[in-house]
Amino acid sequence: MWVSDETWQPLPQEWYAGAVLEVARRLLGKVVAHRTPEGLTAGVIVEVEAYGGADDPASHAYAGQTARNGVMFGPPGHAYVYFTYGMHCCLNVVTGAQSSASAVLLRALEPLAGIELMRARRGARIRDRDLCRGPGRLCQALGVSLAQNGADLRSSDLWIAEAPERAEQETGVGIATSPRIGIARAADRPWRLYLSGSPYVSGRPR
Repeated sequence: MWVSDETWQPLPQEWYAGAVLEVARRLLGKVVAHRTPEGLTAGVIVEVEAYGGADDPASHAYAGQTARNGVMFGPPGHAYVYFTYGMHCCLNVVTGAQSSASAVLLRALEPLAGIELMRARRGARIRDRDLCRGPGRLCQALGVSLAQNGADLRSSDLWIAEAPERAEQETGVGIATSPRIGIARAADRPWRLYLSGSPYVSGRPR
């Protein structure tokens, strides 16, 4: 599927300036797109996790600013990408006021554009359902790496936009919550949000 740059217009910076849980909820159903020399890939966001700053023991920002998490302390509407387990990148969206250090982790997408390119990156036999299920797979499918850390989501080759074909849906319909996955601290907070009917959502928590 070929999509022009005019198909999805980047969201404005003020869109990201709200409280992290508010932005996390509004991100569901939006499109994240990444244009690379190989082509455009994009997907509908179906699962996210919210992370606060100094008030959230599970957040990378909990102990203060470091070289690794510095983007979280900057203005909203930028990408915070980090490397984990020695093999995966994870894509986050910085939210809230500058220095609040809150961010939303993108956990799963419904593939929308560039599916064959996603499959070339992930594996020839990977089903559409599994191309972007989980934050590491999501980054691999989109071609997101540490090179995109700090990218301005309004003016770079990585951006988030409205999904016009879904604009008629009422905000909040079909959204479910659960505790976040794979963390040890503040694990009881129901800060994982997902589209409850989507088959593209990653594994359910225990």
